[in-house]
Amino acid sequence: MAKQNVAEQFVDILARAGVKRMYGVVGDSLNPVVDAIRRNSAIDWVHVRHEETAAFAAGAEAQITGSLAACAGSCGPGNLHLINGLYDAHRSMAPVLALASHIPSSEIGLGYFQETHPELLFQECSHYNEMISNPEQMPRLLQTAIQHAIGRGGVSVVSMPGDVASKPAPEKSIEHALVTTRPTVRPGDDEIDKLCRMVDEAKRVTLFCGSGTAGAHAEVMEFAEKIKSPVGHALRGKEWIQYDNPYDVGMSGLLGYGAAYEATNECDLLVLLGTDFPYNAFLPDDVKIVQVDVRPEHLGRRSKLDLAVWGDVRETLRCLTPRVKPKSDRKFLDRMLKKHANALEGVVKAYTRKVEKHVPIHPEYVASVLDEMADDDAVFTVDTGMNNVWAARYLTPNGKRRVIGSFSHGSMANALPQAIGAQFTDLNRQVVAMSGDGGFSMLMGDLLTLVQHDLPVKVVLFNNSSLGMVELEMLVAGLPSYGTTNKNPDFAAIARAAGAYGVRVEKPKQLQSALKDAFKYKGPALVDVVTDPNALSIPPKISADMVTGFALSASKIVLDGGVGRMLQMARSNLRNVPRP
Repeated sequence: MAKQNVAEQFVDILARAGVKRMYGVVGDSLNPVVDAIRRNSAIDWVHVRHEETAAFAAGAEAQITGSLAACAGSCGPGNLHLINGLYDAHRSMAPVLALASHIPSSEIGLGYFQETHPELLFQECSHYNEMISNPEQMPRLLQTAIQHAIGRGGVSVVSMPGDVASKPAPEKSIEHALVTTRPTVRPGDDEIDKLCRMVDEAKRVTLFCGSGTAGAHAEVMEFAEKIKSPVGHALRGKEWIQYDNPYDVGMSGLLGYGAAYEATNECDLLVLLGTDFPYNAFLPDDVKIVQVDVRPEHLGRRSKLDLAVWGDVRETLRCLTPRVKPKSDRKFLDRMLKKHANALEGVVKAYTRKVEKHVPIHPEYVASVLDEMADDDAVFTVDTGMNNVWAARYLTPNGKRRVIGSFSHGSMANALPQAIGAQFTDLNRQVVAMSGDGGFSMLMGDLLTLVQHDLPVKVVLFNNSSLGMVELEMLVAGLPSYGTTNKNPDFAAIARAAGAYGVRVEKPKQLQSALKDAFKYKGPALVDVVTDPNALSIPPKISADMVTGFALSASKIVLDGGVGRMLQMARSNLRNVPRP
């Protein structure tokens, strides 16, 4: 049997760690690794058109599967392109191994062609970032990188010169069992005792949930029922906690709706469950706050805590719920449920009247129809900006759907690349990219990746010919919009020229049939929907400064958006409120 080289050993270890594919763009220093992948049946090379797409795709795959995913870039400019997608994966706590190929080892530090220093470049967006400078570091360094990515949830970067990748692997290298799953963390008894006392002493408790409640839906519902608590959520908690939730009071934050803000600010005790909610202006400063999180570095960095609980949400609630005293007083919960329903009733009407005749099309209408027509287990990838608003307010979670976006990093152009990674995990599952024209055009070249790999991703393009969220930011600041207009082509024609299915929708009555035909199409499809650029949204609570900003900007805007099927859910929950 021929002796392995370092690249072959590298690929073997990735495959043993569960990596199914590596996303990237080939290049000289990366060629030994790509050739090793060619000869290894356990792992595939996914050729994309931009390395940023590779990193976004790997991050999305990791979020869908919960397993390690991988991407790669060649030396210098190649791996530099990875950085934005890696920042997003890292902040999304997605386990990703990135290979940053390097210039020849003998030339490092001498200003060689394409020289950069990846061990410095990726420091801030990784848990582990080291260079393999000689074969003897393998496989221990790669194994360490893998365990950092999986164990801590985030990115590990391994740099490797192309000449080192081609060298023989060490004969007696030490390989050990790889960690491929994360454990659950149970809080100590003292923390559970303190939390139990605080819950028992409080008359009005609100739960505010983030992505850390994944897998804990039943436990959160049981706890909320026992203590009669309203349940709000952050954007990343929506898919995990909003469905089948009779205590739902909506979402807080810049994209918020409903009564979540009131519920979090009018309680005696606010319990933050698995959320690193960044907008502390929406959190109260005059109520007791408890935070439960599996990552201790998140505890207390957004608000002053009365108790910090280090633990997995599900395990914490399994310990806590049997011990707390049941509450019988529903007054606070029922008041918040009524506020929530009333808030949704008040904003939904603007987008339910004459929508079939409104041109350009209301984006809220597009999102609502998309929500109705998409599969029950669809994966939605959502561009940053106004698409976040429409996804937050219109996509209805059910425990099977997934919604992925650049919710922590806030990058443009994420939806199409993330859809690529999501689709590769299951070619038979419906994947819908909710793209904005600004984000889509930024990485539009990877529409060709869909065609090349025959990925049946459906791109629904909200085309308002503007950077809508940026316009809103300018309006809030009292500035006239400037530099936000996009002169766009017919994106559907571009899709057809690239070999995908493409259709342009300019009238509301065309929308349903266009989506139906696109969803039926076996390969990649793009629906270019011309939407109203004046459809903007603001948070549920705005400051005097914000109002002044809007007054200074003479514009036709909509102050709040509709909320789709959430209104029906709110009405349903009101049936649980006792009649006087």
